[in-house]
Amino acid sequence: MRHIISVLVENKFGVLARVAGLFSGRGYNIDSLCVAPTDDPTVSRMTIVTAGDEKIIEQIEKQLNKLVDTIKVSDLTHTTHVERELLLVKVRHKGKRSEVIEIADIFRAKIIDVAKDYITLEMTGDEEKLSGLIDLLKSFEIVELIRTGKVAITRAEK
Repeated sequence: MRHIISVLVENKFGVLARVAGLFSGRGYNIDSLCVAPTDDPTVSRMTIVTAGDEKIIEQIEKQLNKLVDTIKVSDLTHTTHVERELLLVKVRHKGKRSEVIEIADIFRAKIIDVAKDYITLEMTGDEEKLSGLIDLLKSFEIVELIRTGKVAITRAEK
């Protein structure tokens, strides 16, 4: 099962390398990894998507907590949370620009660059929504595609 692990760490040189080394050293795979400073510039948040059973995830959490620069580790998988990815995709429209624009509108993607034969789109959403857009754009020529991987945050209590 895939898990989304949120890790608050001190924003210091080498922390990312130590976290990546922890995963590779134990043979665990990282499906996606996003890292950025929080509202406190001395703290960064890592959002790590990985796969494993409960025992493996528990081991990952314990190992992450042992790292000196770790502040807090949370598995968001079984909590109520919101997750998003960012997609940038450049499409050669082959003279069918209006069709690409129509698909972009349906998915609420933004057109961020237009050239003679190309359109570049930006979209945020969950994994399924982004994959749906990509599937429809495959009938054109996808020249370049970049996805961020997941970022996630717990929902506020109502």
